[in-house]
Amino acid sequence: MDRAQKAESIEALKGVFEGAGAVVVTHYLGLTVAEMSDLRGRLRKEGAAFKVVKNRLAQKAIGGADEAAHALFKGPVGIAYAPDPVSAAKVATQYAKDNDKFKVVGAIMGETVLDTAGVDALAKLPSLDELRAKIVGLLNAPATRVAGVLQAPGAQLARVLSAYAAKDAA
Repeated sequence: MDRAQKAESIEALKGVFEGAGAVVVTHYLGLTVAEMSDLRGRLRKEGAAFKVVKNRLAQKAIGGADEAAHALFKGPVGIAYAPDPVSAAKVATQYAKDNDKFKVVGAIMGETVLDTAGVDALAKLPSLDELRAKIVGLLNAPATRVAGVLQAPGAQLARVLSAYAAKDAA
């Protein structure tokens, strides 16, 4: 890899670190091609991606970040990232539970460096889509209740009239 390619790779990684909600750093030693493809497919379904990175280039891309961030990049490192901070962490931690060869080392969220426990806690949070669905449900609930309250007197009146009609017919 010549200097131009290295500079291009560093710029691409800078874009990843800046654009991602969270970058989950993992060790993938021993994974087969099929297992790696499975992991990438799971991440793609959630809108995330996985990339194998060179440690030195990744350390240059994060630049003057905390020393703990630089310490994550040792050994065979791959990064899982997505615009949503939760989705990449969810898929990576679930895959690590399913496969002993795949290990989550930590994560970088902006200026914050998370350890393995922090990534597990992040993975347990609801995703952005789930939060949006909850908000829409909360906004729709009062409107549904108002419609039910407004409809109730009319329905009660109709039942009373129906009861009187049935009584007169009998």
